Amino acid sequence: MSGVLHVLLHMAETDGPVTSEHLAKAMQTNPVVIRRIMAGLRDQGLVRSAKGHGGGWRLARDLSTVTLREVYEALGSPTLFAMGNRTEAPGCLVEEAVNAALDDSFARAEALLLGRFGEITLAALHADFHARLTRRSSRCEFEETPHAA
Repeated sequence: MSGVLHVLLHMAETDGPVTSEHLAKAMQTNPVVIRRIMAGLRDQGLVRSAKGHGGGWRLARDLSTVTLREVYEALGSPTLFAMGNRTEAPGCLVEEAVNAALDDSFARAEALLLGRFGEITLAALHADFHARLTRRSSRCEFEETPHAA
């Protein structure tokens, strides 16, 4: 998810279409992987593609209308938590009690996280990037200014 958000924000900074090859270099992966990921995003109406010379991927919607939850769902709603329940002792009441508590906790945490994903737009990430860029540029200018004696 992090890598896909990274790519989408880079696309927002580009005026024209971006090729799978270019995006693959940014994500340090194979263009085929990018095409598979982007196809899922295209199916959800988040990006569009054009074939041939001058073709590539473009954002299909305004950043303010795309939430992290939509991106997450376009990626197939991958598992959010890597931890799982122990299942080595089927019928063990202790294992059942532990698993029930963990299942409930994971479900609540997932609901909270997905709710938050629904509140954050790509526009908010884009604005944060530009704020960071401005701060870094200001800091660099300050550092390069000769000091008064």
